[in-house]
Amino acid sequence: MNVQVMPLPALASAIAAGEVSAREALDACVARIEATDARVNAFTGKNYARARDEAAAVDALRARGEPLPLLAGVPYAVKNLFDIEGETTLAGSIVNRSHPPAKADAVLIQRLKAAGAVLVGSLNMDEYAYGFTTENTHYGPTRNPHDLSRMSGGSSGGSGAAVAAGQVPLTLGSDTNGSIRVPASLCGVWGLKPTFGRLSRRGSYPFVHSIDHLGPLADSVEGLALSYDAMQGADPLDPGCHALHVQPAAGSVSQGVQGLRIGILGGYFHDNATPAARAVAAMAASTLGATDEVLWPDPQLGRAAAFIITASEGGSLHLQDLRTRAAEFEPLSVDRFISGALQPADWYIKAQRYRRVYRDQVNALFKQWDVLIAPATPVSSPEIGADWLEINGVHHPSRPAMGLLTQPISCAGCPVVAAPMWPEGTGGMPIGVQLIAAPWREDLALRAAHVLQQAGVAHLKPAGL
Repeated sequence: MNVQVMPLPALASAIAAGEVSAREALDACVARIEATDARVNAFTGKNYARARDEAAAVDALRARGEPLPLLAGVPYAVKNLFDIEGETTLAGSIVNRSHPPAKADAVLIQRLKAAGAVLVGSLNMDEYAYGFTTENTHYGPTRNPHDLSRMSGGSSGGSGAAVAAGQVPLTLGSDTNGSIRVPASLCGVWGLKPTFGRLSRRGSYPFVHSIDHLGPLADSVEGLALSYDAMQGADPLDPGCHALHVQPAAGSVSQGVQGLRIGILGGYFHDNATPAARAVAAMAASTLGATDEVLWPDPQLGRAAAFIITASEGGSLHLQDLRTRAAEFEPLSVDRFISGALQPADWYIKAQRYRRVYRDQVNALFKQWDVLIAPATPVSSPEIGADWLEINGVHHPSRPAMGLLTQPISCAGCPVVAAPMWPEGTGGMPIGVQLIAAPWREDLALRAAHVLQQAGVAHLKPAGL
């Protein structure tokens, strides 16, 4: 059996059935990482000794005839802002190298371990998660596995690239303004940004506490749903975690979309998308039976509020290091952090007040609709180092423009599945589509994503490495 090309659900089933051992799955994963990562640069740390111990524990369970947990033996890796016991949490920086090692795993790593998943390493990212490209000047850029001259997206670029390169079937990332959905779109993998507050963030290095989300990237919709279910649950020690109950999603993924009210976002989401990006949204809409165009309430203002909140909280978090160690920050982030720290406090207060109104407007929209469709990025992956891109005749600075279509949704805290699609006119590069649901209804977005997967409209393609 060729373990390397098995998608996550098939691999988990094969391990559960005893057709593949957890150690065999891990060895195949390690071999793929070692064969490809010198070119992709997704990994910043490898935990092979720990992974072998975790795989051995899974195989020992099987040898004793005990039931195996949900993700037994499935290899995965995490963005390097997640705490891994005994290791320093880098968060893409060199400033953090002087920090002490983590005393415990992040909560989501603990939950994946309890589900039997095997942690193989940590992944590259934009410094302190402030970016959309993972052109990290400290650890090198993570390259898009489908074209090594192009960006992987960010800030969870290593997380998207590792799945796209076939190195692991599952990764964890974070998403403040689009940092799961942008790399999922540019690398052609599946990504889930859950509802704000759904999953515990304890044990992850913060960026913007009032907007940060954590979630999975995977090689299939089922992989998203299985890992999401394994990570759900309240965490009373995370004041931002509002998940007071578990809402299983994996069992409902295949229920289809009959009876769901599905629309396609127009206006801002049409005007800020290239023809290729519009094409993926139209293709998804056709497959899901969506014909009505819907207008999202004040997306420009939502994005502006997200910008102000991001800059202010991010700059304040790093203020002491900016005062004493600014030269150690990477050039792509230091000026933005400094400017954010210098913003007037009333800007931040007004942005947060507006955000409350904005969320109410968005929630009202979901009284009429169950799932809304929009492109995830306005373009396919630009070349590494590109400073500008053109969208419908308008030139935009490339790095912030990657979040044009994701930031308005993050600000409202809605759950989104990013589905990988492959339009014409992009040189074989993907552009993802966002499937957006009301808060706490991840199951509906996953159901719509599964329909696209079953129809073959959205899918992962092996990278030609």
